[in-house]
Amino acid sequence: MYDKDKLSRIVEEPGVYLMKDRQGCVLYVGKAKRLKTRLKQYFAKSGDEREMIPFLIAKVDSIETIVTLSEKEALLLENSLIKQHKPQYNVLLKDDKTFISLMINTRHKWPMIRLVRTKGRHKKDGIYFGPYTSAFAARRTLDIMHKAFPLRQCSDGELKRRERPCLLYGIKQCIAPCIDKCTKETYDAHVQDAIDFLKGKNSTLLDNLTQEMEKASEQLEFERAGELLQTINQIKQITEGKALSATIPEGNCDALGLHREGAHLFIVQILVRNGQIVGKEPYHFSNVAGTDNDILESFLLQHFAENQHKPKEIFLPIPLENHQILQELLHIKLTTPLKGSKKKLIDLAKKNASAECKQQLSEATMRLERLGHLKETLSLNTLPYRIECFDTSNIAGTDPVAALVAFTDGAKDKKRTRLYKIRGAGDDISAMREVLTRRYTKARDEGDLPDLIIIDGGKGQLSTLSTVLSELNIATPDIVAITKEAGRHDKGLTKERLFLPHKKEPISLKAHDPLLFFLQEVRDEAHRVAIAFHKKRRTKRIIKSELDQIPGIGPQKKKALLQHFKSVKRIKEATTAELTSLPSITKRDAQRINDYFSKNGAQNSNAP
Repeated sequence: MYDKDKLSRIVEEPGVYLMKDRQGCVLYVGKAKRLKTRLKQYFAKSGDEREMIPFLIAKVDSIETIVTLSEKEALLLENSLIKQHKPQYNVLLKDDKTFISLMINTRHKWPMIRLVRTKGRHKKDGIYFGPYTSAFAARRTLDIMHKAFPLRQCSDGELKRRERPCLLYGIKQCIAPCIDKCTKETYDAHVQDAIDFLKGKNSTLLDNLTQEMEKASEQLEFERAGELLQTINQIKQITEGKALSATIPEGNCDALGLHREGAHLFIVQILVRNGQIVGKEPYHFSNVAGTDNDILESFLLQHFAENQHKPKEIFLPIPLENHQILQELLHIKLTTPLKGSKKKLIDLAKKNASAECKQQLSEATMRLERLGHLKETLSLNTLPYRIECFDTSNIAGTDPVAALVAFTDGAKDKKRTRLYKIRGAGDDISAMREVLTRRYTKARDEGDLPDLIIIDGGKGQLSTLSTVLSELNIATPDIVAITKEAGRHDKGLTKERLFLPHKKEPISLKAHDPLLFFLQEVRDEAHRVAIAFHKKRRTKRIIKSELDQIPGIGPQKKKALLQHFKSVKRIKEATTAELTSLPSITKRDAQRINDYFSKNGAQNSNAP
């Protein structure tokens, strides 16, 4: 416990404070205009009303202060220290986020619409729209774009090689620029319509589609008319947010809403692009100790300081103490609107933050109830807050692998997924024994054991798991094996058998039991990850062995070919001109590649 008498020795200057536990681990980083006054507030008799403060103070053993020359320096230093120490009681954002956008490559003779996912600033190779916060929303928009605008969907390579139109031309979703079925002027007109639509100028497009639908109906082309009506309705769904954002500036802007519920904090970011709401981005934090002002300032610095997709303006639910400093640092206008459509955006963000809170906490409660049901049904020793499940995969003993998936508080925990290459040879039991030994030797030494271990299989696999844990002197986790009837590995309402170490006969759950669905979800996720990893390893081995057979194609040339063409299939289909367009590939190399695939039954019909 921190000695409050030490507070008298702290200066009344602007700066940053680091609260640490007995081991010297940083629990919380904060900033203050006057360090002594701010820190005394934590230990005042009246107490701090924030729920997490008592838990934080109980762990604090020492407080380090760093004096700065100004509040601006304190703000920057706080952000830097949060990123460095990742304290438990601060708001922390992931810095590896990517953004998905729609892009029209207008520099190409025949532009196309496609999805791109980027981290930094967009390249100057076309017009970008977004970013979208939901990949589903972006793909739905792209699908509608493909139906509404008959632009090419094929790659540049396919565009060059094609000698006759593809199926899309037959269903009127492409006007076939590949074989000159359209003029450049006609194609460019469709490109401009697509750009206008993505910029929100869709009234003309809807009028044209409506006229085309009525014309198709008059000509008794009811199937075509039905397709056009569906496209019109989809476009209206995408643009339904216009009513709210009718008076919002045409530039990009964001609105932030904040909601607290006990130890949980939710921030929702509403994104407006080109005068339209394009999505929302929810953020959930637990055990956060800062005030609303501190949290929003930290969020803005972490999220927008190095963000290449900054909006021009951000609407905030409360005015911030360091408002002017943040504007200078972020180069973004920060406002707290009190009325009008901008205030409606703030209200919308707050409402979504509250809804996210209710939804996630409700789901968390349901997951905990399900874990309680699992504990009772299987007579487990403890509530299985963390579950680990294993599965192996191989084909005829080649490229054997295993996968570990984890579920924390009843939800999939991707960060704990582990992939294993099987080092030894042998059957599935031997492979599983190797993986279990590797995993739980490390888990035991690091004090990172789960509450429940699930293994795919029957009595043999359960016995192997029990033996490994016994040899490692591990007794705390509960264990269970799950297997489908008659070794079936299909999805659906199948009977599952659960083998437990303290029961002679397996347990069978009813086909519609929610607990059965949960256990199937855990087991099937392990099965999916193991198969995907095995497929990836097998593909790499096949690619490596095939390209390694070509004389004169060493590691660097092989790497250049795969980076450019993405697959062996495309290398086989490439022309000599396409192969030699790579700086490292000579005409002689291209001839060797064509000769090799020709001799192996994959002659390149496109090679001159």
